Amino acid sequence: MEWVLILAVTFFAGMGAGLGTGFAGMSAAAVISPMLITFLDMDPYMAVGIALSSDVLASAVSAYTYGKNKNLDIKNGLIMMASVLTFTVVGSYVASLVKPATMGTFSVFMTFLLGIKFIVRPVMTTKESMGGVSAKKRTVQSLVCGVLIGFICGFIGAGGGMMMLLILTSVLGYELKTAVGTSVFIMTFTALTGAVSHFAIGSLPDWRIWGLCVLFTFLWARIAAVFANKAAPKTLNRATGIILVVLGIVIMLFTFLK
Repeated sequence: MEWVLILAVTFFAGMGAGLGTGFAGMSAAAVISPMLITFLDMDPYMAVGIALSSDVLASAVSAYTYGKNKNLDIKNGLIMMASVLTFTVVGSYVASLVKPATMGTFSVFMTFLLGIKFIVRPVMTTKESMGGVSAKKRTVQSLVCGVLIGFICGFIGAGGGMMMLLILTSVLGYELKTAVGTSVFIMTFTALTGAVSHFAIGSLPDWRIWGLCVLFTFLWARIAAVFANKAAPKTLNRATGIILVVLGIVIMLFTFLK
């Protein structure tokens, strides 16, 4: 009976996380953590560690798929990643000093609102219009936005994947596929850093739960990324919006069940 419960929870957690990652560059931690905590009564710190480690391969295979289809901005992605990682540490340090109120629901609510935004106001930016921005301006924008994303994520402890997607599409004017591809590229390394630190500080996870979460998230992320890269912009916006709205509602329900 225990194996059946573990298999069911990890399958649906991995499916939700994988679809969110492959379609929208969403962190697996937003889906997997609340499900493991709610249904398997797992320690929250360990649940986040498993979610982050599941994110690594899922984001990597998604980034590979988007890059293969020329929907990845590696140069500016590396610049943004460096500033995100640096200022996540800064944000965490500042948070430890001022002790802000818990804002874990921020990421969930943002997921829901961003889903609505993609359905109502789809991102129809083209690669041609993206190319109209000078390389110098794009570099500065990537650096500044990475600082903002990193600091906020470190300060409130949530929202990385969704904030990157929002800023890449709404502030930097990225075409949706390139925004998701760049987001999952960055998330591969941020998730790896987080997972290693979690397991180094804590203890090793239950290999059954960890292995199944990694496997299911990887498979669904690959499926979602392949579909997303073949879809027309309007179809992708709608699919991304629907998935984000559904995940936002489901995660909010899980949060209330805890």
